[in-house]
Amino acid sequence: MSTHSPDLPKPNPLLEIGITIIVPAVVLMQLSGAERLGPVIALILALAFPVGWGVWDGLRRRKLNWLAVLGVVSTLLTGGIGLLKLDPQWLAVKEAAVPGLIGLVVLGSLWTKTPLIRVLVFNPTLFDVERVHAALELRKNVVPFELRLRTGTLLLACTFFFSAVANYLLASWVVNSPAGTEAFNQELGRLTLLSYPVIALPSMAMMIGLMFWLARGAKSLTGLELGEMLRGG
Repeated sequence: MSTHSPDLPKPNPLLEIGITIIVPAVVLMQLSGAERLGPVIALILALAFPVGWGVWDGLRRRKLNWLAVLGVVSTLLTGGIGLLKLDPQWLAVKEAAVPGLIGLVVLGSLWTKTPLIRVLVFNPTLFDVERVHAALELRKNVVPFELRLRTGTLLLACTFFFSAVANYLLASWVVNSPAGTEAFNQELGRLTLLSYPVIALPSMAMMIGLMFWLARGAKSLTGLELGEMLRGG
């Protein structure tokens, strides 16, 4: 698949939430009964929505987004746990493993030449990177800024570790019924609904806070206003 794509508009976020969270949760909680679709078919149908959305978005953009790929893999693992009727504790482990592994990779990038905060936060999509670096070189503040990026990388890893712990605790609390049953599907549906306000929104808030912390530091080191540093500013 090509790594280049036209500059397509981002899909409506409310539509994305509806397709990947709300619709699967409704299917799991309302259609898993034996008199309707049954737990197996309902689980497959529910998981088809986020997987289909991820594949469709990748095809339309003609590139692979590694976060989207992780999302699809995570969804398929959830399906495997349900269809293979594994102990539901594995679901909690899976929910924690994905952000936990990302956090370890981000933390490990501290010992490389390119901390991953450059990919996830300080990237050309959000910031006018060339303009920021030109201002840093002019003021001879490249090294202090690089140190700030490394501190930001540590903070970024902490946001993923928070997500891992929160995911594990929430999944352990909500999902306790045997996999492959109607009760398991209903609990999985509740977990899907709860994970957005309980985990995704706080994680997003921390990510936004980190972005503005980085921008504030860059402002003092470059002399540029935030609007001048952001892409399109």
